[in-house]
Amino acid sequence: MEEIIITSKFITYNSTEELPNEIQSLFEKAIQAQKSAYAPYSKFRVGAAISLDNGEIILGSNQENAAYPSGLCAERVALYQAASNFPEATISKIIITASPEATGITSPITPCGACRQSIAEYEIKQDSPIEIYFMGEIGKIYKSESLKNLLPLIFNKKLL
Repeated sequence: MEEIIITSKFITYNSTEELPNEIQSLFEKAIQAQKSAYAPYSKFRVGAAISLDNGEIILGSNQENAAYPSGLCAERVALYQAASNFPEATISKIIITASPEATGITSPITPCGACRQSIAEYEIKQDSPIEIYFMGEIGKIYKSESLKNLLPLIFNKKLL
């Protein structure tokens, strides 16, 4: 028997004011994207902003459906839009924000498992890490240098 220990490293910020101006601007865009969320069932609005190496900023918001599996998270809305419109671009950063209608969330909201796998696909495809910043409505912000911190044992095309 052998034990494997996997560690993850995150950088935390107390507020968006501590972030570089470029990242503050992306957070503002992600928060704005929340307003276009269609979340009548969960009442949980999520916004995402993706920064591409060509200077483009792609926004996404969660889109729910009465048949829950048919909805799509903000991260995947933005990822698929970026890949469709700029297939040769490299994704450098993803900013994720969340805001429930009922109560304020002060804990950073991480991408769900399906979004983690989708981000992994693009990180592997472009062969470079994607910085991921995430927060709740207010409070601390977490930064991950790569999706590998959130999904260390990635399922990828090499396993097929």
